[in-house]
Amino acid sequence: MARKLDYTWRLREVMAMQGMYSTSALRPLLKERGVELSVSQVYRLVAEKPERLSLKVLMALLDILACSMDDLIQPVEAAAAARPKKTATGEQAPEKGIGDFRPKPARIYQEE
Repeated sequence: MARKLDYTWRLREVMAMQGMYSTSALRPLLKERGVELSVSQVYRLVAEKPERLSLKVLMALLDILACSMDDLIQPVEAAAAARPKKTATGEQAPEKGIGDFRPKPARIYQEE
């Protein structure tokens, strides 16, 4: 089975080490390097782990912060999947499918 990898996004930490504590300070520096992002985009870039990141933005961040990719992106192993649930007798509990959550059809009684 292949290892599942994840990563830790450390932009906020690297910015703090450079004495940059405000996300708004990053926006004009990105603009100088030809990267135009909105205030909310810059905030999300700093505060959240990006799922996609253009190389142009990454290279601008590396230039602004004078750091390497290893400083910004730290690979980690993904959390292990949850163990299968077991019943009180020790047997593996059956997985519920969507059919288990559907309501039962109503019975129609006709009065005579």
